[in-house]
Amino acid sequence: MALLHSSFYRFTPMADPTAFADWLRARGAALSLGGVVLVAEEGLSAAIAGEAADVLAMEAELQALPGLAGLPVKHNRCERRPFSRFKVSVKREIVAFGVPGVSGMQAGTVDTHVSPQRWRELLDDPDTVVIDNRNSFEFKLGRFRGAIDPGVAHFRDFPAYVEAHRAEWQGKTVAMYCTGGIRCEKTAAWMQAQGLKVAQLDGGILNYLATFDDAAADWQGECYVFDKRIAIDAAARETGTTAEQVFTDPADAWRLARAKRLDPAA
Repeated sequence: MALLHSSFYRFTPMADPTAFADWLRARGAALSLGGVVLVAEEGLSAAIAGEAADVLAMEAELQALPGLAGLPVKHNRCERRPFSRFKVSVKREIVAFGVPGVSGMQAGTVDTHVSPQRWRELLDDPDTVVIDNRNSFEFKLGRFRGAIDPGVAHFRDFPAYVEAHRAEWQGKTVAMYCTGGIRCEKTAAWMQAQGLKVAQLDGGILNYLATFDDAAADWQGECYVFDKRIAIDAAARETGTTAEQVFTDPADAWRLARAKRLDPAA
């Protein structure tokens, strides 16, 4: 049995998120998928897994819907099912930024997406500041070489970090990355509005690891994934790292409890 993990998102207007969530639950059950899906008026964010044919069938059905044509997906092969159930939630935002009026549907003055190939060049550019747009526990587990940890515990803390460093970043390229790209999508236009030159890694870490056989030359450590696997290495293979090894800070006890509910040993 070939198991496939797929992650994707799209900022696009959703007229009836509740009805869309109901449809997703029905299709996920019919295809025996596992996963976590968030739906909001601003779009869709998902990580799903199951037998490869079933995952591909769900992707095809989604891409046939209005606003989801050409939906980019990121694939990982799995040795075991990374999700025990298929959970679909309706939220106010698919990723909570905490700045009123900011939506991933807003476009900046310049397209800030850069390919993995261009990202590799930016890592060697002395006029580039590489920012990890994830939570601090994820940075500690693994990061791109030369990256800076903003030290945030939640995504909503990121805007204050940018404001505090905006002046020193003037004249440089602020290159940021996250796991799959969604956080950077939400922040890019806002950062441009702050007068910053921004580059965001298209498809995030997962896309980078899938692009290069020698990704370990740039990616140091492991990448946290929000499912039973806990973490993957630069070759996108499950590492065996446990939730207890990741969440050692008492302040992250709630994250540990959440991860253990996924039953990573099953």
